[in-house]
Amino acid sequence: MRPIAMGRRNSLFSGSEGGAESWAILASLVSTPKLHELDPQAYLTDVLERIVSGRTKSHQLQELLTWNWKAAHHRTTQAAA
Repeated sequence: MRPIAMGRRNSLFSGSEGGAESWAILASLVSTPKLHELDPQAYLTDVLERIVSGRTKSHQLQELLTWNWKAAHHRTTQAAA
């Protein structure tokens, strides 16, 4: 079964409007990195660590969007090499 079809079917059982909204947010957080050819776990781990540690300030949050993160991540790995 395709992942999107499976997700759609599972979301039918979210239990409430709030649960459905939470499911939609979670699905978006996992699907968007995939669309940008990123590993969702690596992306979310890095983004959450940057936010929690304070390395990324509130006025810099646009840097953590998937389309910006890939470029920032690529520059970081190039600089380290």
